[in-house]
Amino acid sequence: MLAREESEEDSFEYERKVSIPERFNDKHKETAPSPIERPVVLNKTLRRRCFLLVAVVAVLTGVVVVQNGIMSSRGYDLVRVQQQAAALEQENEHLKVDVAQLRAPQRIKAIAEQKLGMVVPKYVYFAGDKH
Repeated sequence: MLAREESEEDSFEYERKVSIPERFNDKHKETAPSPIERPVVLNKTLRRRCFLLVAVVAVLTGVVVVQNGIMSSRGYDLVRVQQQAAALEQENEHLKVDVAQLRAPQRIKAIAEQKLGMVVPKYVYFAGDKH
């Protein structure tokens, strides 16, 4: 087998065969603008929908945050009212004990004897009908 040296002409022919034909390149270059020259087309409907979606999500998030704040403050108010109710019930029990002590017959007798100068009668007479 004989080895053949590759010349510049051979490589040029190979490159020329692989490359796109010139008539296609010329025609293609005239009709299609390059990516830099191509105008940017924005999809305004898609942009509006995305903005609307983001706005709705933001509003819903705000509503949830406000609701959680209201629920937290109401929870704190409920605990405070429950503590006040417990304190009032305890005070009511103390007042009931005080009322019971003030109504005791021994206390009433002691006040009548000491402050009013009253005495218990030795004899008790009943007046009534004899039928």
